[in-house]
Amino acid sequence: MSMFPGALDRMLAETVDGDAAAVAELRALFLASATRHVAALSRADGVAAWRDEALKLQGLAASFGMVELMAAAARAADAGPDPLLLDAVADALAACR
Repeated sequence: MSMFPGALDRMLAETVDGDAAAVAELRALFLASATRHVAALSRADGVAAWRDEALKLQGLAASFGMVELMAAAARAADAGPDPLLLDAVADALAACR
């Protein structure tokens, strides 16, 4: 699945048979969790902590079919702490909103 506006909502709607309340709740949970992981990346105090958070975010993004966020998190995990990669991850998350 490619990232384009509404991809998260469409995927969630398909998953819960269009139940609007469930879509809203799952969307909020995904975004809150992903936002926490990005914040943890920004505070990571070393390569191991950075990699751990990036991998958690990659898995979360994969679970929700957010391919671009998953790819950005994978690049971050492979490369280690880097402000430019943090910006790329944050941009990919913003595209999910």
